[in-house]
Amino acid sequence: MTEVENAKPKTEEIDYSLANPDTVTKYKDAAAISQKVLLEIEKAAVDGANLVSLCEKGDKLLEDETAKVYNSKKVKVTKGIAFPTTVSPGDIVTPYSPLSTDADEASKTLKAGQLVKIQLGAHIDGFPAIVGSTIIVASASGETPAPTPAQADLLLATHYTIELLYRMMLPPTVDTTGVPTAEGEKKETKKPYTSTQINTVLKKVAETYGVTLVESTTTYQLERNEIEAKKRIVVNPQEGIKSEGNPEVAEAWGVEIALSNGSGKTKVLELRPTLLRKTGMTFMLKRTTSKQTYSEVAKKFGSFPFSLRQLSDERTAKMGVLECVRGKLLRQYEVQGEKDGREVSRVFSTIIITKNGIQKVTGPSKSLLEIAGDISYKKITDEEVLRILEMPLNKNKPKSKKK
Repeated sequence: MTEVENAKPKTEEIDYSLANPDTVTKYKDAAAISQKVLLEIEKAAVDGANLVSLCEKGDKLLEDETAKVYNSKKVKVTKGIAFPTTVSPGDIVTPYSPLSTDADEASKTLKAGQLVKIQLGAHIDGFPAIVGSTIIVASASGETPAPTPAQADLLLATHYTIELLYRMMLPPTVDTTGVPTAEGEKKETKKPYTSTQINTVLKKVAETYGVTLVESTTTYQLERNEIEAKKRIVVNPQEGIKSEGNPEVAEAWGVEIALSNGSGKTKVLELRPTLLRKTGMTFMLKRTTSKQTYSEVAKKFGSFPFSLRQLSDERTAKMGVLECVRGKLLRQYEVQGEKDGREVSRVFSTIIITKNGIQKVTGPSKSLLEIAGDISYKKITDEEVLRILEMPLNKNKPKSKKK
């Protein structure tokens, strides 16, 4: 037989980059599911609503909705929960997902008029679309109270800081203004905003509204099967934590902003850390329950975060993860709260950066400006901040000429 006849056919490599339209479609399809579920949980987040029940409802909806799509028998596509449903009322800063088997935490409910943060996410073929919103808890009858002046200021600051961050993430090669360079004039060479510049601008907005950026809130680059890739932007970084890399075209990012009516400093709360994820490290487990738990985690969730609630036996899981965490096979997310006990807002948006600008594929279902209303008398006057806010996120597509 000739060498050509012996040669094995090459397996065609799949392009998972954002240059592939299928990748963009999967992000957007996952985003549509995340947005749909977020809206349902927001509707259910009323006075007296149980936190565990809300989280369980959100996860069930995420599973049901992802089960309806990409069911071709020819090509198997993994899909499911990219981030479990979490409900964080009042001063709780980080995503919170209590368990039904912890009596004290299982009884926690929402109160009308308080701020609550909701975060969740779906993935299609490993492409995650996570979304987070802050809303005011409605009455049991569904009527939403007007925000207090402090809440209004917090919500307005949150809206403007994330809008600023989007614009400061635009790569220098992307010009969304559409202003042509005059003949003979050299095009200005732009540089990406530094971490210091970003934090300086965002701090101006926080100070305008009398609120504080929550320490070390991090925006991460997203990749297939990864919600915390190498690149990151850290807002209000603390000692030893810094931003890494710059956003570029054909990247997806999970943009997160959190602000506080207090100091912006956080503390670990005496609440069970129920959110975990695989680290990719290796360790020889000794206990049978640990091995069983880790095996279930690897099969069900891959590298995505999960709640102990999602495992087959919640009580066994609580024991099984202990050795996994000690051996650094799993990382647990501590539940953190505002150090002063003051209310916190937090929003999360998944974006795609293209040559034409930024596409927001997920975001709060209701505008923070709308929730804040016209209660606040405070206004942004800083020229640099206003100039950046005026920048369009995308190039305007030219209108097609009618024949």
